Amino acid sequence: MSAITDFHGEFNFLSNFYPSNIETHGGRIYPTLEHAFAASKTLNEDERAAINSANSPGLAKRLGRKVTLRPDWNDIRIQVMRELLAIKFSSYPLSVKLLATGDRELIEGNVWQDFFWGCVKDKNGKWIGENNLGKLLMELRAKLDNDYAQMDMWDRVGD
Repeated sequence: MSAITDFHGEFNFLSNFYPSNIETHGGRIYPTLEHAFAASKTLNEDERAAINSANSPGLAKRLGRKVTLRPDWNDIRIQVMRELLAIKFSSYPLSVKLLATGDRELIEGNVWQDFFWGCVKDKNGKWIGENNLGKLLMELRAKLDNDYAQMDMWDRVGD
């Protein structure tokens, strides 16, 4: 089966811009994962509040590029994304949608040259980049699949 390389349309739920309330940072609720991730870059509560009130995930992302970056950010950013994805996909409809992608490779394909979180097509049509967002989504999908299999096993034991 072919890879999913576009987090729009049918697969927009994979995007960090997809509307999904993310509760973190002492109970603050962010309207998208992008808002929560951008706010996680700083320890400054005023900057976090400004990001939370941004009227779009694009604006939240831009604001996140201007914050007072926490000193350990490069060391923790992958773990922060992992935790935020777990929160986002803990809800029933989104977890089922993620599982429905089966074993397809998830590539956060982009044209804005993000080689860290995603991939960019080279002139030969090959995806180049670390694809950390795609890898984290596939890691979470495998965990959810295992969790659901374990629940199903226990349901059958009770029959």
